[in-house]
Amino acid sequence: MDMVNSMLLSSGLPENLWGEAMLTACFILNRITLKDNEKTPYELWKRRSPNLGILKVWGCLAKVLIPDPKRKKIGLKTIDAVFLGYAKNSSANRFLVINSEVKGVANNTIMEAKDATFFEDIFPYKTRISKEVQISEKPSSSTTIENLESQELRRSKRARVEKNFGDDFYTFLVEGDPSTYKEAVMSVDAPFWKEAINDEFQSIIQNNTWMLTNLPAGNKAIGCKWVFRKKLKPDGSIDKYKARLVAKGFTQKKGIDYFDTYSPVSRITTIRTLIALASVHNLVIHQMDVKTAFLNGGLDEEIYMEQPEGFIVKGQEHKVCKLVKSLYGLKQAPKQWHEKFDKVILDYDFKFNGHDKCVYYKENNGEHVILCLYVDDILIFGTNLEIVNYVKSENNIADQLTKGLSRSRVLEMSRGMGLSP
Repeated sequence: MDMVNSMLLSSGLPENLWGEAMLTACFILNRITLKDNEKTPYELWKRRSPNLGILKVWGCLAKVLIPDPKRKKIGLKTIDAVFLGYAKNSSANRFLVINSEVKGVANNTIMEAKDATFFEDIFPYKTRISKEVQISEKPSSSTTIENLESQELRRSKRARVEKNFGDDFYTFLVEGDPSTYKEAVMSVDAPFWKEAINDEFQSIIQNNTWMLTNLPAGNKAIGCKWVFRKKLKPDGSIDKYKARLVAKGFTQKKGIDYFDTYSPVSRITTIRTLIALASVHNLVIHQMDVKTAFLNGGLDEEIYMEQPEGFIVKGQEHKVCKLVKSLYGLKQAPKQWHEKFDKVILDYDFKFNGHDKCVYYKENNGEHVILCLYVDDILIFGTNLEIVNYVKSENNIADQLTKGLSRSRVLEMSRGMGLSP
């Protein structure tokens, strides 16, 4: 805690940020050699030397590049912020915004970004506090000892200077993902969330996932909710805003609303082995994400669901959604999607791998291709680019998997299932 205390005092930052100081202190200490060992804890764990070039002075001024969706060609390009430390799951840094004129980026909120210019000899909070300190007037030198003895004690009229953390500081430090539909449409990022919500709803409608009907007597409709998440790029910046309509499957009753839920998932050791083989044999690797994949599976059971918030049909508020196809959150959703994928792949003469039910392979004119399914992500390994493109081409496997749905863009693999090549 001595290190944390020193960081707070030297930077002038408020004590409320002791947690950020603690995380940064641990980050630094893990990159310092131990007393009885020439190697740092980082080297002992990662088996490689740490990059000390990323270390910055805690609490210093930083000019952070405005995130892409909010950055305009003409106007401000950076936001004034204070450096708070390092992001946990990416190479980005953490900053406390102190001066932002960008809509959607409020002052006194914490943001993560990779692109920033640091001024390690300038400490905005230390400067701010020093400017606020006022010196009281000096007592008159004409006061005699006799007068002092007869004077009554009085309270000082000097006003105490409060630390200025900003109006929004106590409201929130970090704006996370919305937890409800109302929060999303009323947040500073409302335009992005509304676009994501409409995109999800259109996918559901195009797929004829449900039909409005009266709830039959003796049946009970399950609820649903919107789930929101910001998808990040490898550098920690925002890639896109995702909204998902999820059925409250925890209210389903076994034997009535569902019977079987088992769905195999490719083992992480399988994925690592395939990537290693691709490296040895110089295979081409592509990743395909099937958009709203769980909407592809059919349903064998009769399930009724309440109308989703924000899309309740006027004049038909009493009606419910009779699910025709699977939906995220249903107990049987993963199973139904895997069965659909399995049927399409086997129809194209792919064969099962004997050790992992989510791996399929095929030989075509001396060329080989391997498919690995991980929930709704598909890794494609091929001996050349032509065979990979053949698998992804329209009117082929990819088209059959996403029939009636729009397909996400297909990219060369840069980051998939938590692995970086």
